[in-house]
Amino acid sequence: MTMLAFRTRASIYPEGTAPVADRPARRERLAIVSTRSKLCGIAAYTAAVQRQLGEAFDVTVFDLNQYLLRKTHKRVRRLADRHIKEICGALRHFDAVNIQLEHGTLGRDTADSDRRLGWLVAAAPRVSVTFHTMQQPPSFDTWGFAKSVARLKWRTAYDTHRDFVRQSRRSYGTMRHLRRAQRTKQVAAIVHNRRDLYDAKYLFGVRNVFDHPLAFLGKAEVDAVHATASRQSFPMLDALPEDAVLIGVFGFLNQYKGFGTAIQALHYLPENYHLLIFGGIHPNEIAEHRQIHPYISSLFSDAYIDTTLYDRISAPAQESAPALVLTAERGLGELLGTHPRDLSARIHFMGALGDAEFLSGMAICESVVFPYLEVGQSSSGPISQALELGCRIIASRTRTFLDFAEYHRNAIEFFDIGNHLELAERVLARPQFAAPRPFPEFNAETNKALYLLANSRLARGAGAPSRIATAKELTQP
Repeated sequence: MTMLAFRTRASIYPEGTAPVADRPARRERLAIVSTRSKLCGIAAYTAAVQRQLGEAFDVTVFDLNQYLLRKTHKRVRRLADRHIKEICGALRHFDAVNIQLEHGTLGRDTADSDRRLGWLVAAAPRVSVTFHTMQQPPSFDTWGFAKSVARLKWRTAYDTHRDFVRQSRRSYGTMRHLRRAQRTKQVAAIVHNRRDLYDAKYLFGVRNVFDHPLAFLGKAEVDAVHATASRQSFPMLDALPEDAVLIGVFGFLNQYKGFGTAIQALHYLPENYHLLIFGGIHPNEIAEHRQIHPYISSLFSDAYIDTTLYDRISAPAQESAPALVLTAERGLGELLGTHPRDLSARIHFMGALGDAEFLSGMAICESVVFPYLEVGQSSSGPISQALELGCRIIASRTRTFLDFAEYHRNAIEFFDIGNHLELAERVLARPQFAAPRPFPEFNAETNKALYLLANSRLARGAGAPSRIATAKELTQP
């Protein structure tokens, strides 16, 4: 089998020895089709890829209008189709097209999304698709379907079949477009972990598949962040004592982020340890007349905020259990005052910040914690950025983070999902890996080299690599 090492265009022909006929007379034009909405995590990655490829390609980003594409009203759906067709008309004037694909960015309805992706792939002269989530093929619940039919529960049987068809279209349907297109044009799939690499190549039959973890920052950008990052940049931290140890969690406030685990761990840490929560409620979850989001309420409950000792011990655990009766002998001040485990002075909600403040927040923390639950994600932007910044990273043992650690050995400390006691012990312990760490072996430069290989005309006819090269091979002359 052919063993290829990925290299940047500048190093494919060292010292300018490339044949004149093999050199393009101009920079090739690359179109990136992606959303630039700040509500979607791939927007920051698209901006990073655009910066990385700016010297190699003449890059144009086509912004996917999320207002049009995610509406289900018939009139707006027609406008969304027109929007995609206008992009398709422009793509024919480019040399190569990269589609940054995440579930829902091309449409909330599966049929709409599948149809529009087919149009984009067909219109592209050469095409690569970056999969931010690889949809797994579903298994049909034959027993449940048969039981519903036997009991004449037609609606339940219909829902079972409909869900199977929808999930099948999200997985097999998406890859069907690439398999068909690769018969007549250069097609590549880019994924962010090796599980997805094997699925795309062996399960779905895409010939050219490349894997690389998310990469955002180059060395110069990392140095710029560290040069300006300081606690003084965050007025909310002015009141903290000088010996405060900062622990940071990052991202939209959502149940799967597991921030409650970090709060529970804080109970077992010394008083000078403070938790900084960088992020806010996703705008799509802002509801009318809701006084407080349920997830924020759950975090308050974990931190014993806005509650008293009497509130906690007087609530019966079961309907038949007797409630506590308050008497003068129990001490009104102790029972009705601030709960002794109240962490409100040690938890700081830093809000939804811009990209620069987000990175600065990571840089000032002694530990950056990712206590996420397992939800089947393929990658995570914040953990990639924290690693590039050289932060001490402590992450839950999810498949996503374990896959990520395959590219970055000896860089991430793990604890079991939800085990707040293990998390607290890891935070208190000396770092497992020596600091400072070298710059990641898989980085912005190797990511650039991979996109060059996946999209460049020079790669045509080379065939798919039988393995993914190491980072040294990606960049060495």
